[in-house]
Amino acid sequence: MSAAAIKERIILGIDPGTTVMGYGIIQTTGKKAVVLTLGVLKLDKYEDYALKLKKIFERTVGLIDEFHPDELAIEAPFFGKNVQSMLKLGRAQGVAIAAAMSRELTVAEYAPKKIKLAITGNGNASKEQVASMLQQQLKFEFDSKYLDATDGLAAAFCHFTQYQLAIPAAKTVKSKIPAKKKASSWEAFVNQNPSKVKKKS
Repeated sequence: MSAAAIKERIILGIDPGTTVMGYGIIQTTGKKAVVLTLGVLKLDKYEDYALKLKKIFERTVGLIDEFHPDELAIEAPFFGKNVQSMLKLGRAQGVAIAAAMSRELTVAEYAPKKIKLAITGNGNASKEQVASMLQQQLKFEFDSKYLDATDGLAAAFCHFTQYQLAIPAAKTVKSKIPAKKKASSWEAFVNQNPSKVKKKS
């Protein structure tokens, strides 16, 4: 499959959170990807937890309606010792997924280490390293204050790289050389290969 034959796709990436939600959207054509937008939704000013979830849902739907992505790539909550934090992240992720599904997007979930590995080759890379590598590959400008935004963008780009791996490599056409028929007997071999047989004088 050639790059030209691959249709254009738009991927929304989200790094869920109840304090800050990061997001990034890329447009891909074949093996090329460009950034359409990235940013953060700050939620620390809202004290009501239910209101935070409502804002996550509304912002996700708003991004979908504005940019019309085909898919959502979202970072999975990491496993930590703080159970309450994990529950909050899980709810934030669930609300973003519900928003995407309400607009009939397909959803892909990636573990944080998987995303870092896809972007930098190191599953333990820092946010700064992820942002720097994305900037090199996608050629965009960003404010270093908003690393949650590049985390969202990283989820989208990780999904893009996984999709690339699933594309079958272009088939190479090999010229077929007809195989020589096997000789059925010594006499037949001599008749087929006179140059290989030395005659005694």
